[in-house]
Amino acid sequence: MNERETLKINSKGHLEIGGADSVELANRFGTPLYVFDEAHIRNMMRVYKNTLETEYGGNGQVLYASKAFSCMAIYAIAKQENIGIDVVSGGELYTALKAGFDASNIYFHGNNKLSDELELAVENEVGCIVVDSYREADILNLIAEKHNLTQSVLIRINPGIEAHTHAFVQTARTDSKFGFSVSDGAAEEMVKYILGKPNLRLKGFHCHIGSQIFEKQSFVLAAEKVMDFMADIKKKHSYNAETLNIGGGFGIWYNSEDPELKYNDYAEYLKALISAIRNKAKVHSLKEPYLVIEPGRSIVGEAGITLYTVGAIKEIRGVKKYVAVDGGMFDNPRYALYQSKYTVLLANRANEKCVEKVSVAGKCCESGDLIAVDVALPKAESGDIMAVLSTGAYNYSMASNYNRNLIPAAVLVKDGKAEYIIKHQSYDDIIRNDVVPGYLK
Repeated sequence: MNERETLKINSKGHLEIGGADSVELANRFGTPLYVFDEAHIRNMMRVYKNTLETEYGGNGQVLYASKAFSCMAIYAIAKQENIGIDVVSGGELYTALKAGFDASNIYFHGNNKLSDELELAVENEVGCIVVDSYREADILNLIAEKHNLTQSVLIRINPGIEAHTHAFVQTARTDSKFGFSVSDGAAEEMVKYILGKPNLRLKGFHCHIGSQIFEKQSFVLAAEKVMDFMADIKKKHSYNAETLNIGGGFGIWYNSEDPELKYNDYAEYLKALISAIRNKAKVHSLKEPYLVIEPGRSIVGEAGITLYTVGAIKEIRGVKKYVAVDGGMFDNPRYALYQSKYTVLLANRANEKCVEKVSVAGKCCESGDLIAVDVALPKAESGDIMAVLSTGAYNYSMASNYNRNLIPAAVLVKDGKAEYIIKHQSYDDIIRNDVVPGYLK
C-alpha cells in the first residue's frame, strides 16, 4: 500500500478501497469479486499523458495496453482521459469498438493475427497495425487493397535487450516469438519487404522488452538501440521513420520485495526515455520521432484487489497450513504460471497482528491451485473476507472457467460508491454454447 491511498484501513479495522469498505462490498456483491479504484486508474493515465505533454511537447501518445484488463468500462475511461489503446485480439478490438472508442486511436498487436481479425481492423479503420510476420504483411496488404485504402503499420523489432524479469514475460530476447531481430538483419529485411507493399504505409517501429521492469536503464537501452537502427535504415534505404513505439512494461508493487513507486517515479521512467531518444536523435541528425508508450499493468495493477471468503482450513502439523478460499486459479492463474507473489490480508480484520504463515489455496481440483504461499496472516477463520492486493492486471484477463467455475464479477469504485462493470456469470452462461448431438438424445 502506498502514497496514492487506493487502500487504507478504516475505523472498523476493515480494508477500504477507493473510499468503500471492502467487507460491505463483499456482502453486497458476493465473492470472489474483482474491485477497481477508478481514481487510481485515471491518475496513472494522467501521469503518463501529462509527462509526454510537458517533457516532449505533446509529440506522442499514451496507449492503454488492453491485455492487462479489457472491458467496455476501461475503454470508456481511456476515451474520457483522451488516450489511445492497444489491442491484441479481435475480441479486445470488438469490445473497444462496442464501447464507442475511436478506432483511429487504436493500435493492433499480435504475432499471429487471424485474417478475420485483420479484416475487422481494416474495415473499421484502426489507426495502426503492428506487423509481426511476412504472412501478416501479405494478408494485410490484400485486405487494404480490397477496401481501397492504405493501412498505416509499424514493424515490431527485437533489439535483444533482456530485462530483469521472469523468463516468460521477457519478450525482446533474440529467441523471442515476437518481432524481427536487429542483430541478424531480419528487421532490415522486413523493412524492405513492407516498403514494397503498395497498400501498406510504414510509419516506424515498435519494441517491447517485457513486463514488471523496474530498471530505467532497460528502457533507455532499448530506445537507444531502436534509434540506432532507425539511423541505419535511413542511411541504407533513405527511409525516415516517423514513429517509435517503445511499448510498456513498467513494474508495480505486489509485495515487500518490490519497490513502492510514487506517481512521480513513473514520470521519471518516461523522462529518462525521452532524454535518451532526444540525445540519439541529435547524434544521428534524426527528427525526434513521435513517441508512443503502452502502459497497462502500471495503470490498472495496483488499482485492483480481489475479495474472497475463507472456507476450509486444513493444517498438516509440522508441515503446512492451508487456508482455502472460494476462488482460485480460475480467477488468478498467475501463481500457477509464474509463481507470482502477492500481498494477502484479512479485509475484515485488517489491523490485526499476523501470527502465522499459511498457503492460500483455491477450490479447483488441482494440486497446483494456489494463490499465495507462506504468507503471514492473523489466525484465519471460516467466513473471513480475504483480500489479495494488486490484482488489477492479468487476473480477470487471464481468468477461465476451469472446472466450470464461474468467472467473478468486477466492480468500479469511485468516492466510496461501487457499480458493476462486469456482471457475475451464471451456470446458464457456462452451458450456453453446449450442444448435445441428436444421436446422443
